[in-house]
Amino acid sequence: MMDKVFTLKQLAQKVGGRVIGDEGLTISGIATLQSADGAQISFLANPAYEKYLPDTKAAAIILTEDMAKKTSANVLVHEQPYLAYATLSHLWDAFSCQSLSSKAAGNSDSGTKPAKIHASATVHETAVISQGVTINAGAVIHSGVVIGEDSVIGSNCVIGDDSNIGKGTLLHAGVTIYHGTTIGDACILHSGVVIGSDGFGFAPHQGKWKKIAQLGGVLIGNFVEIGANTAIDRGALDNTVIENGVKLDNQIQIAHNVLVGENTAIAACSAIAGSTTIGKNCVIGGASGIAGHLTVTDNVHLTAMTMVIKSLKEPGVYSSGTGVQPNAKWRKSIARLRQLDKMAARIKALEKTVNTKN
Repeated sequence: MMDKVFTLKQLAQKVGGRVIGDEGLTISGIATLQSADGAQISFLANPAYEKYLPDTKAAAIILTEDMAKKTSANVLVHEQPYLAYATLSHLWDAFSCQSLSSKAAGNSDSGTKPAKIHASATVHETAVISQGVTINAGAVIHSGVVIGEDSVIGSNCVIGDDSNIGKGTLLHAGVTIYHGTTIGDACILHSGVVIGSDGFGFAPHQGKWKKIAQLGGVLIGNFVEIGANTAIDRGALDNTVIENGVKLDNQIQIAHNVLVGENTAIAACSAIAGSTTIGKNCVIGGASGIAGHLTVTDNVHLTAMTMVIKSLKEPGVYSSGTGVQPNAKWRKSIARLRQLDKMAARIKALEKTVNTKN
């Protein structure tokens, strides 16, 4: 791949920032403050990394107005350095997902572009493959599938009967989409993702389990990203729904009939049990667990490893569990926790005695 080189002025124009220093300085990459060289731009978004600012070898740095006063380096001034970094990162992406998003938004080149289907792919005769679609080696497209313009289906993906993939969506290699799934525009699904597998539904009968047929589907909105090896179950009757702009990390389990609201982000190894509703603009920390049939309102932030066993009706930050301690102190803390019931009973008895004497 040819090197992509931009002037510092060009980069500032792309993110709506301004330059302090050499506008004509050429930049050929982006890196951290610690690892950047004299041809790369870096950024400072987390105060914890300010200690690396004096010694960085970066050609230029993305900084806020206040932070720019602390260095003599070339600076791209932006009020949100992390957002500017996110935007510029796509310039050096070997496979730019941003370009797919642009096409999905209707900014694709004019003219008819034939689909590119690898000879080893299997595409059912009833499938509708739109212009500009790429289907890579070993992919299997079942009957009634519709794939929107400019989408990319990676090697060995499987798309089940009557599923619908929107425009400019990317399925990396080895994604499995079960039947009756709808995925919107400009989505990214990473390898190992499984969408539409059966929800965990069984009825007890005479000491055994009777499987409940899962008759719903999965409905995924636009601009959704789903991390590697994440699983989203189909609904029992109604659909499981992932709304626009949701970002899911790796190895997440979303059970049947869950609804995840717009622009919510969920970190790795979290699990959401069946029929729970997660509101809009929530942030769920890694390894969190949310029980079934609950409602989490909009703008809730769960810190890592939070266990939710009742509905959260007010926005805010929630946590559970105890922070890490040296093992010896942790054992003492657990011992005291186990004594709480006895201590509460003793306090109640003492209160009763004092009230009787008074």
